[in-house]
Amino acid sequence: MTNATIANEPSAAASAAENPAATIPALRLDRVSYSYTKGGKKVLDGRSHDFQPGMVPALTGPSGAGKTTLLSRLSGLAVPTEGRVLYHGNDLAKTDRYRYRSHDIGVIFQSFNLLPALTVAENIILSMDASGKTFDRPKTQIAKELIAKVRLRPEYADERILHLSGGEQQRVAIARALSYDPSIILADEPTGNLDLGTQNDIMAIFRSLAHDEGRCVIIVTHSPEVAAQSDEVYELAKLL
Repeated sequence: MTNATIANEPSAAASAAENPAATIPALRLDRVSYSYTKGGKKVLDGRSHDFQPGMVPALTGPSGAGKTTLLSRLSGLAVPTEGRVLYHGNDLAKTDRYRYRSHDIGVIFQSFNLLPALTVAENIILSMDASGKTFDRPKTQIAKELIAKVRLRPEYADERILHLSGGEQQRVAIARALSYDPSIILADEPTGNLDLGTQNDIMAIFRSLAHDEGRCVIIVTHSPEVAAQSDEVYELAKLL
């Protein structure tokens, strides 16, 4: 695990120009700033950083440091006030961000956002339907494979979300985020309400997704234990 702080840094694009052989990151912050009102106080100020494929970075920092704001920019929900967020070298502000969110990036929400009246398989398949992607095999088969990948037994496919524990729902949320095979996963406090054993198991799943499958798995967390199990700690400081 390495440590990184995100103070103002040289332009990431300039760094890449100096070393053209460097691997293009999955996501790149290039002098990203953001304020909620024009001319207002900045929540983010000139942030530059590369998020590499095959890695599990932990995004940490105190409340009010801009973690949620940064997550929204990385996920393409909004664009920076200044600077750029680049996905495989392409500026998100100039691309189809709906397609990016439905094809290239999977988000795991702190509150899961699963539909409680549906079964596990139905939640996963609904996400596949919403992506608009085509698949090389039946969606029910893919859903069953994802259920196994997140370490749930096959019979969970027909279980309703209402009947699941918090840890089980978190696994379903991971499976749903993986349903359309995104290259990037963003997880917002994914272990916040889980016991230590379940937390460790969830982190093992994330590390496998990154290290074995080459995905970039970015985790927002307050947990020192989660940060310690990540490949990189990227700490945000609250602006004065």
